[in-house]
This record gives sequence, C-alpha cells and structure tokens, in this order.
Amino acid sequence: MLFIAILIAMNSCSADTAEGSVNNTPIKTLVTSYTYNDTELQTMKLINEYRVSIGLNALEIINHISYKCEEHNKYMIENNVVNHNDFTERSKNLTDVLGAKKVGENVAYNYKTPEAALRAWLDSAGHKENIEGDFTHFGLAVTTDAATGKKYYTNIFVRI
Repeated sequence: MLFIAILIAMNSCSADTAEGSVNNTPIKTLVTSYTYNDTELQTMKLINEYRVSIGLNALEIINHISYKCEEHNKYMIENNVVNHNDFTERSKNLTDVLGAKKVGENVAYNYKTPEAALRAWLDSAGHKENIEGDFTHFGLAVTTDAATGKKYYTNIFVRI
C-alpha cells in the first residue's frame, strides 16, 4: 500500500499550454523576493549538476517560480495530500507573468535529503523527462510540515 501511495505521489506533470479550471484569485504580479533554505539550494544545485553532466544547459533560478512552488507545498500540507492539483493554474500564472512557453512540474514527499529526492525523480520516467527537458529556468520549494517533520518538494521548470 505504501508503494502505491509513493508511486502516485511521484507522478509528474508537464504542459506546453495549460487547460482546465483557474482559481479566481491568482497572483498575477511578479514575485521578486524569495528566501531559499539550504535544502532548496542543494536540490537546485544537484539538478543543474546533473543537467550539465549530460550535456544540457544549467537552468536559471526565478524567485517567482519558487514562490509558486512554495504555495503548492503549503496547499499539500494543509490538505494532507501529495498531488499536482491546480497545476493548470500555476502553469497559466507562469505563462501570464513570465511568458513561459512550456511548463513542467515534479513533486515529491518525505525524502530526507536532496540527493534522495533527485534519485527518486531520476528513477521515474516522467520526472526524469522534466529534469532533462527543453527548459531554460526553474524554481523549487522544499517545505517541512511542522506537524510531521516530513518534507514536501515542488519543482517547476519553464521554457521562456
């Protein structure tokens, strides 16, 4: 049962264009300030090191994307779920605010280290496809649930 829950939680989303319902109150202005924790910085560093090691460009960090990732982590914690709910809304926001042409998203749950989260993503075809995708920028948030101590990861990739 735990394996099935982890498998479901590790699904990735990507879209060239977003379709679906949109929240009536999305943030449509650029968020320029974001404070990164050590886990976020290390995870992004590992992703870029991996990309460069296979001949791809390193991705540039955009604080607005990380802010949207953090919003999703807070949603997952508040609702005790691990999913891609409202990915369409996040994708549309990044298209509207940043001019994104393509958006992909990876989520993960309960990995204690950045290395473990990246390893799990690379072992999953959909997540690996996003990490190796034709993207130019990314953002990432790792948020710890204060009640359980478990980490929630949301990683969004965009091509601008």
